[in-house]
Amino acid sequence: MQDLPLDADGHLYVFAYGSLIWRPGFPHLGHEPALLRGYHRRFCLWSRHYRGTPEMPGLVLGLDRGGACRGVAFRVARAEAPAVLDYLESRENPNGENVYHRRLLKLRLASGRAVQGIAYVADRAHPAYCRPCEQSTAATIARGAGKTGTNREYLENTARQLSAMGLADPRLERLVRLVMARSD
Repeated sequence: MQDLPLDADGHLYVFAYGSLIWRPGFPHLGHEPALLRGYHRRFCLWSRHYRGTPEMPGLVLGLDRGGACRGVAFRVARAEAPAVLDYLESRENPNGENVYHRRLLKLRLASGRAVQGIAYVADRAHPAYCRPCEQSTAATIARGAGKTGTNREYLENTARQLSAMGLADPRLERLVRLVMARSD
């Protein structure tokens, strides 16, 4: 059996900061808000599959260096861990593109407990990595669409789910307002 990135309690924890929050797509035993230090949520990856096309890329969220990120930690049973890891690898790095690195990082759960969990961190060396200004980000999100839907719904769903859990992200909420202003 492969070495599994399990916490000391025997479970796999998956840190979600974008679409995994509202569409995990894998079996889990539960979830709770969590804090990841050392990384922040940012639209920093061009999407030519899920939220854009090769001709008109969209943007997706990545964890980028610095700051902190509030998200969700999903708890997965050890028996399910290998299949969940395979699923996440194909979802986060479609067609072997490797825009994200899977990292085992310390998460602080809302309960106050610290666990080791995996998170997908943006690969700054990958050609899909970018750091557009806020106005360019809003313009790209306003027009982006790919095989899993529009960039706008991706942004709005993420902001809405975070807010519903009491984890409002002011930067995402500002982007929602900027995109709505462009779309009206």
